[in-house]
Amino acid sequence: MATSTISYLWRDSRAARGFRSGVSLHSHTNQSRETLDFLANFGNQFPVLRPILFRVERRSQDHHGVRVNYAASYWTPPMTPKLAFDLESSQIQSLDISSMVSLSDHDTMNAPMLLRTVPSARQIPISVEWSAPYGGVQSFHLGIHNLPSARAQEWMKTLANFTENPSDHQLTEILAALHQEPNVLVIFNHPLWDLYIIGRERHAALVDHFLQRNARYLHALELNGLRDWHENRAVRRLAEKWNMLLISGGDRHGVEPNANINLTNATCFTEFVHEIRNEKRSHVLFMPQYAEPWKHRILQSTLDAIRNYPEFPQGSRTWDERVYHPDANGVVRPLTELWADGSAPGAMRWLIALVQLLGKTPVSGGLRLAWNNPHQLQLALGEQEG
Repeated sequence: MATSTISYLWRDSRAARGFRSGVSLHSHTNQSRETLDFLANFGNQFPVLRPILFRVERRSQDHHGVRVNYAASYWTPPMTPKLAFDLESSQIQSLDISSMVSLSDHDTMNAPMLLRTVPSARQIPISVEWSAPYGGVQSFHLGIHNLPSARAQEWMKTLANFTENPSDHQLTEILAALHQEPNVLVIFNHPLWDLYIIGRERHAALVDHFLQRNARYLHALELNGLRDWHENRAVRRLAEKWNMLLISGGDRHGVEPNANINLTNATCFTEFVHEIRNEKRSHVLFMPQYAEPWKHRILQSTLDAIRNYPEFPQGSRTWDERVYHPDANGVVRPLTELWADGSAPGAMRWLIALVQLLGKTPVSGGLRLAWNNPHQLQLALGEQEG
């Protein structure tokens, strides 16, 4: 029987007492390639933005001979692997417990491999967030944690080959093979997020079909630190339906540490995996930042993505160093190398300045107050909502 317990640090400041360690799962570094498809979707969902995007697209075509290609473009989070590792470790250690950190960038294990050369991070597990196509219209994000060092490259090749040539049957075979790796943890990340906007009911039906085939090879469903209360409550009900464990996953992309962690008495990550897989016990702790209004937190994460960080290494300092797009020859390069005069077009600068204005006082404070909903804190993830 799966046993998941959930606590909230703003309700119980002593919640971590009696545990040896905290585990940070699912956060991103500048090794992660984040799609820009959402910009095109924003233009469709919010008509007020469409003229601005159209102007940027037209200027790119007229002045650079480059047609804007959202699908082939991407941005990278600002934090280097070491900065991300230290951020997550520090938050956990502030609770007077030991820290374990598993960084899982999109479809790459570069971050943990780089960190294994750093003495303070040498024990970090090799992990990845795999975007697994499913049903021909959706991709599910699966957190694959603690891949065996000797076969990690081979596993990454298998995952990449499947992504290029997907089939639902083969996905089940791959998940079954991962399950046979006794120290690997496979998590269904943000399972109810309709990431590709195919429609809530259609997405829910695909999730149900996916779990019918594969639930026995998945070790937990994620309570996501960047999704809202309503969605995470629905994930809790989904876990009850399938008798599956719940686990934390902060999904940090900016500079705020993960909004939830796992508490454990394990002394290493492999012990933690066994606690989840074999003992089927998980204790999720939500951190105080999760109690902030969700829309305010999403705004802050967006501001983190477009903020300048002069103290960071070169290549991560400005937003246009962290956004990549194909040039006229199809070579993907940072935007700083594509600007004609070395700076962003006026329309782009205006759009960035407009978003940044939302993060300034008193605008930010006003928005936070408007978005505040104490009722959500009363409900938390409990059953009172029914």
